[in-house]
This record gives sequence, C-alpha cells and structure tokens, in this order.
Amino acid sequence: MLEARTVCSGATGRNGGHTKAASYRAFLDNARDHGEEEAAKIARFEFEGIKAIHNFAREHKIECDSWEGETVDIIYGKGQWIRARKAISEMRRILGESDPAAQYKFHDAAETAEQYLVDGALGSVSYEAGSISAYNFVIGLLEFALEKGLNLQTGTPALSIDRSGSGTHRWLIETPRGSVEAERVVMATNGYTAYLYPPVRSIIVPLRGTVAAQRPGRGLPKVGLRTTYSFIYGNGYEYMIFRPVGSRFAGDLVIGGCSTKAPEEGLYEWGTTDDTTMDPNIGQSVHESAAEYFGSRWGEDHPDGRIRKQWTGIMGYSSQGFPLVGMVPNEDNLWLAASFQGSGMVLCFLTAQALVTMMKGEEDDGFNTWFPRTFRMSEDRLKHKFHGRLHEKTPMDLEFHSQL
Repeated sequence: MLEARTVCSGATGRNGGHTKAASYRAFLDNARDHGEEEAAKIARFEFEGIKAIHNFAREHKIECDSWEGETVDIIYGKGQWIRARKAISEMRRILGESDPAAQYKFHDAAETAEQYLVDGALGSVSYEAGSISAYNFVIGLLEFALEKGLNLQTGTPALSIDRSGSGTHRWLIETPRGSVEAERVVMATNGYTAYLYPPVRSIIVPLRGTVAAQRPGRGLPKVGLRTTYSFIYGNGYEYMIFRPVGSRFAGDLVIGGCSTKAPEEGLYEWGTTDDTTMDPNIGQSVHESAAEYFGSRWGEDHPDGRIRKQWTGIMGYSSQGFPLVGMVPNEDNLWLAASFQGSGMVLCFLTAQALVTMMKGEEDDGFNTWFPRTFRMSEDRLKHKFHGRLHEKTPMDLEFHSQL
C-alpha cells in the first residue's frame, strides 16, 4: 500500500466522520434516471454501509468514538420541504413501510425549534445515522491488515502507472523512492485519480471542502447536543456532528460545508487539489454558520474562542453522482474505487468489499442484489464528463420552484 503522505492524512482523516445517508434527497432522481429497483438498491446500500462500519468497529473493538443515534435535516426552503415529503413517500411505497432504509420522521417548524433548538425553518426530517472518528477507524483497520501481512509505505506518492516492460500483464508504479511492479493495481485515489490515470480527467473531478472544529456556545445544553445535523437551504447545505461523551474534546462541534456561500457559489473550489490552504470566504462562513443557525440559543462564545481548528480536504465527484468501482475498461487488472461524492463515510466500506469480490471473480446473482450497477466502472461511464456545478446533486428547491 503506497500512501503519499502519512497514514490517513487525506480527506478520510480530515472529514467530520458523519455516517449519514440522506438517501431521500437523491431518491426521486435515481428512480427517474435508473429505475425504482436501482433507486431502492442504492438507498439500502447506503443504509447498510452505515450499519456495517459501526458494526465492524464494535466487533473488532476499534476505539474510534463510534456513536449511533439520530440525525436531523433542518429544511429552510418550501421547495425542499415539498420534495422531501414526496421522496420519502415514494421510498416507503417502493421499499416498503417497514424497510429500515425508509424510516423517517417529519417535524413542523414549532417541533423543530423546540426539539432541535433552531428557529426559522419550515420543518425538519429525522432518521437514523451516526458519527465516527474516521482517522482512528482507519488506523485500527490498518493495524489488522499489517498483522495479516500488509506492506504499508508512507511518504511514497505514486507518480505514474504504466505497463511494465517486463511483461504485458504487469504494471509499473513509479515513486520518488523507486519503482514497484505488480500484477494488479487498485487506485483508491478519489479526487487525485486523474493525475495518475489521465483518461478519467473530467470524469472524476476534485472538490475542496472546508471543515472546522468548534467549541459550542455557552447557551447550548451543557450536556451537549443529542443529534447530528444538516442545515439545508436553496443552493447548498452544511453538516454538523458533536463529539460524543468519552471522546477527546467531548461536546465540541465539527461543521463542514459553506462552499456555495462564497463568491460564484464557490465554483473555483472545483478542480482544486491543494488541501494546505483555505478560501477565506468559505473559512469565514464556516466560522459563523453554527452560531447563526442556533441564533440566540448559541449564547456567548467559549472564553477560549469559538474555533479550535479549521482545515480543508479534497473530495472526488463524478457527473452521474456515483462512485466508479471495478476494473478500468481495456486495462487488464487496473482497478478503481473512487469518486465518493463527499459521502465516503457511507459508501467506502461496503464498496471496498464489493471491489474485492470483483477482483476475486466471485460475483454472482447474490452480489448483484446488493451492489448497485450504477456504481460499476464501464466504458459508458467514461463518456460522461463533469461540467461544474451543473453536475453536482441538484438542490431540492429547483425542481419544485415553479410550483410555489
């Protein structure tokens, strides 16, 4: 395993660790574009991905601040509220009322203010989710892999991948520390994939995200918040988790997003692969957002200051809104698992299992019942190029705006 920097130093170790699917938000589009059966399969895959990562952490006693509970989507736009209700109704019809992936509760404006301490929303939707320290989880997972013989090389960025001159069925990976030859290569490189494999340029596009760890305002409950949040508005959203009891900095908030609040709706963050810097406009919005959402309930800032730390990470997006998983077409034994759409906490764990199943040639009818066909790598998917925000997930307000 070649790691460009230190272990888990990329976006996985930098994100807030929100194990939350919000499957209803894309469900109508998925059903329209790919059919009801595939839409249901995607929703179940996302829900099972959440359960799987927490179950694995629990069963293997990985200390990673694993927390399972409730999340809430605070909804501000009327179009978003209408669409959410329609999407969840369709999920219940197609998946079944009792399906775990279709369990949602609606709350009106008064209930939202009372239960979730947020004024000014039209309503909210609550459902099952969780949070985890992605960094600690990956460290624990790698410890198991090292015990089983994994050769992990940090500080070893892959500079190129080419066919080896010693055999047509082998690959040569060049690094600053020398070259590595292998029969099979997996690119788990997400937003950086196009650097190593140029044919996916404009197919997988990087996007820089901004995150902050904040001390909660003095007016928020001293026992801490009891749910994770998303704040959903016309052209974007923010997500927020709390650090659970027993963790380091318990009660702190980790909030990410705000890119659309920047000039040009943050268009310049697309194509960016530098996670050592931060856009000042987005950074300021992240700094202010939690206090703005909680309003007077936030109270005074902590005497040590609101921000504990702020940083960025690089995500990977595709035009169709799905990961690309499988063997690269016409490239024997060059495999790919990338483009997780900012939802790696939900998608990566089971996707890795699916990729290994493919590599071992053990796909069967059972495999096809749980792994979405829309996630598979194919020649057709390499034809769908990304054209900026046009191909980001469509904000819920747009489709229903004309009805208002």
